[in-house]
Amino acid sequence: MDAQFEWQEEFNIGVETIDKEHQRLFKIINKLFRMKEEEKNSQWACQEGIKFFKGHAVKHFAEEEAYMTSIHYEGLEQHRRIHKGFRENTLPALEQELEQSGYSQSTVDHFLGVCAGWLIGHTLTEDQAITGKKIRKWENLLPGEELAAMKKVIIQLVFDMFHLESQMISDAYGGEKFGRGVYYRMVYGAGSEDQKQEIILVFEERLLIKTVGKAMGIQTNRLESKLIHATRYTAQQFVGRILEHFPTTEDYKLKEENLLTYEEFRKIIENEKLQVSLLFNTGAGYFSYCVIAPHLLENGVGTPIEKENALTEVEEYLMKREEQEVSNQKPKILVVDDSLTIREGMRKLLEEDYEVAAAESGVAAIRTITLNQPDLILLDYEMPVCDGRQTLEMLRSEKAFEEIPVIFLTGRRDPESMIKVMPLKPAGYLIKSSKPAEIKKEIDTFFEKKKAKK
Repeated sequence: MDAQFEWQEEFNIGVETIDKEHQRLFKIINKLFRMKEEEKNSQWACQEGIKFFKGHAVKHFAEEEAYMTSIHYEGLEQHRRIHKGFRENTLPALEQELEQSGYSQSTVDHFLGVCAGWLIGHTLTEDQAITGKKIRKWENLLPGEELAAMKKVIIQLVFDMFHLESQMISDAYGGEKFGRGVYYRMVYGAGSEDQKQEIILVFEERLLIKTVGKAMGIQTNRLESKLIHATRYTAQQFVGRILEHFPTTEDYKLKEENLLTYEEFRKIIENEKLQVSLLFNTGAGYFSYCVIAPHLLENGVGTPIEKENALTEVEEYLMKREEQEVSNQKPKILVVDDSLTIREGMRKLLEEDYEVAAAESGVAAIRTITLNQPDLILLDYEMPVCDGRQTLEMLRSEKAFEEIPVIFLTGRRDPESMIKVMPLKPAGYLIKSSKPAEIKKEIDTFFEKKKAKK
């Protein structure tokens, strides 16, 4: 069996009943992988297997919540909400997709990939937090009802203001880069310092040009100062309308604003806990709405925009942005590996000469590639669940991604495995145990040859 959902020691949280049920869910998914790959198995067998998985998942959620109740776990309600979202939203949507397609192989793959990815991510984050092994990433998220209401308000506002049909594609946006972006931070408050809310809007540049720029009659395909100024005031109206919909923030006024670089934005996202982190696709471009806790401007992140410096600050921001673009015109590499050590090691090795992004799984890689297409992908061959071959198959099946060069990262020289992926046209192979200088030289040589061909 090529797809293998392997139990690893790091998945254990130290509670026997929970760990045993996690292992059972892993085994069920492995069995479903085998069913999918054996043509003799009928649609009925697959249906029954998926029902079995769903039944055990729901039973596990109830048992896990009972355990958290028994130890008076403070994150119970947030954890219960995550379970409810998977049980009442994710699973029904996947089941509907399966039924509408007649349990086609692609939708079964999608079901298994989503369920496996969710189980791994949830086990390694929120479940580990139950015993204090990790800090809860999303512990400060708004309650589900408020988040759903905010999503509805945002989608309606985008339609009212720009006649665009938006779709929320993530309620846990992690700060991934999507194309050329503008990062605009606003601080709203009422009265005391405690009554403060910090909001960052992230716009894909082409979205601003097609909306605010179009409304102003701007013909250029590049940002300019008057478009940035118009965006600031449009964004303020947009956020003001959102705040009016919620009783706790309806009287809030704008206290401070900043234009951030991507690096400053990433620093905030990585170091602060978010209440809201929504990513939308409008069809004309992406945008994100993030609500973040106080104390973001430590260490000089962002310069406050005042009446006296608004013109010069925007001009300096655009100039800095252009300078960064020139200096950052490096080839883009995406490192896909389930090992944090490998991802960070490759980043440190390559970041001086390349723009390096990282993804921990095949599913995460697809999202990253969709948002910001790389010039080269370094792809781990031996990842669990969705391995390197399966990830490359997904890439080659999408017309927009089929020509992206992919070099496999592997821990062993395995001719049989390499032969299997030859029809998918990988650009090469790198042995992880090679010396860093040798790996760097191989990648440099790849781009030198590519440049010579052009």
